[in-house]
Amino acid sequence: MKIAMLASEGAPYIKSGGLGDVMEALPSALARIPGNEVVLILPYYKKILDNPKYEVEQVSQFYVSLGWRNQYAGVYRLKNRADGVRVYFIDSLYYFGAREGAIYGDIDDGERFAFFSKACLDTLVNLDFIPDVIQCNDWQTALVPTLLKAQYQPLLPDTKCVFTIHNVEYQGWAEGSFFDDVLALPWEWRPTLDMSGCVNMMKGAIETADMVSTVSETYARELMYPYYAHGLDSVLSPAAWKLTGITNGIDVNTFNPETDPALPAHYNADTFREGKAACKAALQKEVGLPQAPDVPLMVMVTRLVGHKGLDLLCHIARQLIWEENAQLLILGTGEARFEQFFRELAEEFPDRVAAKITFNLGLASRIYAGGDIYLMPSKSEPCGLSQMNAMRYGTVPVVHATGGLKDTVPPVDENGENGLGFTFQSYNAHDFLNALKRCLALYHHNPQAFQKLQYVDMCQDFSWDVPAQKYMQMFTKVCAG
Repeated sequence: MKIAMLASEGAPYIKSGGLGDVMEALPSALARIPGNEVVLILPYYKKILDNPKYEVEQVSQFYVSLGWRNQYAGVYRLKNRADGVRVYFIDSLYYFGAREGAIYGDIDDGERFAFFSKACLDTLVNLDFIPDVIQCNDWQTALVPTLLKAQYQPLLPDTKCVFTIHNVEYQGWAEGSFFDDVLALPWEWRPTLDMSGCVNMMKGAIETADMVSTVSETYARELMYPYYAHGLDSVLSPAAWKLTGITNGIDVNTFNPETDPALPAHYNADTFREGKAACKAALQKEVGLPQAPDVPLMVMVTRLVGHKGLDLLCHIARQLIWEENAQLLILGTGEARFEQFFRELAEEFPDRVAAKITFNLGLASRIYAGGDIYLMPSKSEPCGLSQMNAMRYGTVPVVHATGGLKDTVPPVDENGENGLGFTFQSYNAHDFLNALKRCLALYHHNPQAFQKLQYVDMCQDFSWDVPAQKYMQMFTKVCAG
């Protein structure tokens, strides 16, 4: 099958979040399936353009029509990728190559990614790569299915389009004038993109894509409800027939306690007791906590923002410290109120709490390995990767049963069996506290059961092989239709 994957970011070239991780691992997993030809198209950002590691050659150039504009686009093929995925970068100094800083947040983001969406379709035509299916991701490529139906169908008559929602909160809103000024589509397509008098790119994608997917089974069901859908429930509910959820995997080569170069000791499911003990002692020393092997170390690696459930943790933190014999370690940056809270908490309880308000991938790996209990009380979580990373390193998760957290962390019983972690159903601070107390009770009073749970967690297959097969089933179904 010929598959074209279009995204605004993809590791290792450029990454700002989970989409970048998915666009690193999923194309590779699909390319490993015999008979597949996989193309990945990304913007040629300055950070990629300036990186000498990436050997490229120009393979095409053309002009993209955006309303009254004609903007140059160059197409560069990456020469040094060995996994079978063909990577192309869309070059535009005006939109991507000359801009410093973050990849999102410019005032003309709507125009930038409208250009990118059209340039992707032009690239497929110019390179004569006519895909069976195009898979596009989030609002930045949400115009692709609409453009395909409205303008490119004669050139790509049999190509189907799958639109994947990684986070419904960011939908690609633009003023109503954007439709004529930038898109200049036939007027009959205005209702497809119109929402409250504005252009909503994600709405258009949901209505025009042949299939809509999202990143976990539970999140697909949650999107039917206003609480989760951020205003798109009235669009998603009629499209429920073509909405499916496929839970993401993780990069099991990168997140591997046997080989992770950031760890002071390596281990696997059979040797984790000694390995994790060494990692825990080194981690406690690194962050300034007492080296206490029998005191459970609760950890959290996260962006310090509200929807990650930090308000719940803030509400119960002091009670937890007063009532339980445990340590707490937080790594992340984000909202000033949370950064300040955890700094002050660490100053108040220096022997019990450490707060590292920074971004440090090596320390994140050491936290996954050295922690005993991983906290993830997110208010909503389309999929979530950290809970799977933690289990891969033998750190038991305590999570709010929402989205992908519910799919990947089935709850254990009172003996720590028949599940993978501890969960709470209602988004409530004391329900979170009770789940933590159940986990801590197992750690203190039944250490053998806790270690058995760690072993079971480490034995799970969180690789991309299973999700890739589910994507193939979806692609096959949509192409057959």
